[in-house]
Amino acid sequence: MFSTSNDVLHLVLSVCLVALTFFLCWAIYYFIASVQGIYKLIKRVENGVTKVEEVLEIAKDKLKNSSAYFMILAEIAKKAMAFVKDKKEKKAAAKKK
Repeated sequence: MFSTSNDVLHLVLSVCLVALTFFLCWAIYYFIASVQGIYKLIKRVENGVTKVEEVLEIAKDKLKNSSAYFMILAEIAKKAMAFVKDKKEKKAAAKKK
């Protein structure tokens, strides 16, 4: 089958080339699978960031709207406190007489 050492060399080189090709294909497959996993992870992170941004926008809008109500409530509270203070002062003045 093998007449010279050159034939053995060619056989060994061809086996090594087949093994190298197999391992390169295997490495490329796992590299692509890893890149695909990273891509999916990045997409999930992007979706999460988008949802957080939407929630922040909604909260910002609600705070803008509620700040107007808060100012009205603060004015009402000031007037109520002034009313209670006036009542206490009138009561205290009535007791002194």
